[in-house]
Amino acid sequence: MQHLLSRIKTLAAAHAADTVALRQHLHAHPELSFEEHNTVAFVTEQLRRLGLSPQPIAGTGVVALIEGHNPGARTVALRADMDALPITEQNDVPYKSTNPGVMHACGHDVHTSSLLGAARILAELKDEFEGTVKLMFQPGEEKLPGGASLMIKEGVLDNPKPASVLGQHVFPMLPAGQIGIRPGRYMASTDELYLTVRGKGGHGAMPEMNLDPVLVAAHIIVAAQQLVSRRANPKLPTVLSFGKVIANGATNVIPNEVYLEGTFRTLNEEWRDEAHGHLRRLCEGLADSMGATCELEIRRGYPYLENEPQLTARVRAAAEQYLGAENVIELDQWMAAEDFAYFSQAADACFYRLGTRAQDGRFASSVHTPTFDIEPKALETGPGLMAWLTLQELAVR
Repeated sequence: MQHLLSRIKTLAAAHAADTVALRQHLHAHPELSFEEHNTVAFVTEQLRRLGLSPQPIAGTGVVALIEGHNPGARTVALRADMDALPITEQNDVPYKSTNPGVMHACGHDVHTSSLLGAARILAELKDEFEGTVKLMFQPGEEKLPGGASLMIKEGVLDNPKPASVLGQHVFPMLPAGQIGIRPGRYMASTDELYLTVRGKGGHGAMPEMNLDPVLVAAHIIVAAQQLVSRRANPKLPTVLSFGKVIANGATNVIPNEVYLEGTFRTLNEEWRDEAHGHLRRLCEGLADSMGATCELEIRRGYPYLENEPQLTARVRAAAEQYLGAENVIELDQWMAAEDFAYFSQAADACFYRLGTRAQDGRFASSVHTPTFDIEPKALETGPGLMAWLTLQELAVR
């Protein structure tokens, strides 16, 4: 495999400028979740130029196969998401978003161009490996129910069934040329909370004539934290946060109702289900005890993301071969969520982070900010490493 390692590095370097150009085109033309019509047309055309036969899936997704010798020997699936965010870009660059109010602020343009770059390398090397590479370009990672769940429902993990699924995500906390990885439970599940507390509004100077839903909502916000402090196992990460509270009264007006939005996140599906019941009973019981009523809607989001330990150990070893052990960083658990988690629940999967910051500190803006951008050298590392990891996984027997 050593000769392939050298070839992949050579090809990644030779194609780096083209990969950067792909990313800049995608960055300039972002599209929101499940609206990626032009993006998927662009990706489809790039795949056809590689001699592949891409097929549509999940509305605005696409899947394609690269077959080596003995295609049925083993299949490895590679995933990239394609959607952008409703953010107005503040970068002053030639490839700035041309779609007002929409921006690739989470690096999905990087993921897509990187997978296209890896596909180009693997297509050039298909006479030198056994098995099949399944390329999965996914819509709607940023919006429930998540494009990954829709692709799985439409059979993306069948015919052929992958032995492993790999995905990568930009990580501005690490410099280009490094990756971060963690075995086991890595990212949290995420559920959206929508709570309405109803009372009886009126003049703020006559509280005895009213039933103050603001006070009831305040008690619920505080009491709900006991789910984390007293109900959750202290060894199990759990987050409950309310980030939106609307009590549309005035200085002297008590409103009839208060509306709240929040999130619940954890790393255990059993506790997740149990906590939903606790939260519902807490909200309804507390509101009732104070003479009010409430309605709690829990929109179930993505499950927690688990990196299969044996696969992740192989990915780490292969990454150390490609990048050097000093450039493969152990990550901590992270309470953000990713719909790649659906793949991790359905197959052996590994999701790692691609460093995108410059060595001098530039390109350090976080994802989901209007100034996010990347060090272009990451688009040499990303495709090359993914191609190398794929060949290593195809060789597993």
